[in-house]
Amino acid sequence: MIIKTANRLAHVKEYYFSKKLREIATLRAAGAPIINLGIGSPDRTPPESAITALQKASTNPQNHAYQSYKGAPQLREAIAQWYNRQYLVNLNADTEILPLLGSKEGIMHISMTWLENGDEVLVPNPGYPAYAATARLAGATPIFYDLSDENNWLPDFKALEQTDLQKVKIMWVNYPHMPTGARATKDIFEQLIAFGKRHQILICNDNPYSFILNETPLSLLGIPGAKDIALELNSLSKSYNMAGWRVGMVCGNSENINSILTFKSNMDSGMFLPVQLAAAAALHEDNDWFTQQNKVYTERRTAAWKIMDELQCTYSKTQAGMFVWAKIPSTLQNVQQLVDDLLYEQSIFITPGFIFGTNGERYIRISLCSNLDVLNTALNRIITSKTLVK
Repeated sequence: MIIKTANRLAHVKEYYFSKKLREIATLRAAGAPIINLGIGSPDRTPPESAITALQKASTNPQNHAYQSYKGAPQLREAIAQWYNRQYLVNLNADTEILPLLGSKEGIMHISMTWLENGDEVLVPNPGYPAYAATARLAGATPIFYDLSDENNWLPDFKALEQTDLQKVKIMWVNYPHMPTGARATKDIFEQLIAFGKRHQILICNDNPYSFILNETPLSLLGIPGAKDIALELNSLSKSYNMAGWRVGMVCGNSENINSILTFKSNMDSGMFLPVQLAAAAALHEDNDWFTQQNKVYTERRTAAWKIMDELQCTYSKTQAGMFVWAKIPSTLQNVQQLVDDLLYEQSIFITPGFIFGTNGERYIRISLCSNLDVLNTALNRIITSKTLVK
């Protein structure tokens, strides 16, 4: 007997990487030596301080109980200190910070807190697919706004002002941008806050890539008056190699944080306390941590550039984050041709840009979450291939 699923599922698809990982597992089980250069899942360990804190806290029987819905005070205070130290942003640890089970959870919580049938959401194209998916799950309609290489993958405010914004409640932005690696400036953030206030639109910045190959970390909340109209998501997944730990945060004014908490408290029963204490320990690391991380990523990025060069792709060397985003050569009809050739003939998986929106249809993305040996093996396979672009 099959019970009809909710209509909301008809408007979304299974996440691309969820399906692709199953396919890769099947190919590997059949003997294919697949190199996965697609997903931004850090392959390095978290800070030793975090691992030690987790081990120590896990031995305390009292730490295995249900936890506060708003997160442990130690973690909220660590987040507040981190924001002050890294972004020069002052946050009230008790009222303006809500720890999350990963920032992706926060995208859903924000959508379900503010959106309903008939609402609209401004979503970047290209952009993280979860923004549109969560809008649809909440009953709202995503309105895609164009980002382009010609405009450095930044919002075109003139075009936005000509859009019908009457039903728009939320605008998603994501800088440093995924998948393109574009960086915002203080001026762009100031324009975003002014735009949000002018049209009474909640501006939500998804900010997990601040410290990867980025010399000037910025927070949207650093703009005067930003808390009036903005929220910011952040995460330890990329910054501290803790993707599987599921630790993130949303920051904003107390009224907005309490609204999200109303929804979130009905969805989970808090985060494992030892994980929270470990996350706090990671956040207390000094900037030598990022220096060492970025030394590794710099070497990997150079190797990824060589792969893109061999594929005759073009790219900017000013990108931030843990990916390299590149445009395929004009000799190729479409990106699927290149992605399929690499996967099925060379056992290399790279991400096609079209999964991030129509403006990514002639682009590919390589993750820097593989070591140099893996990246160089992929490069050598491409060099010796007779089926790819030459």
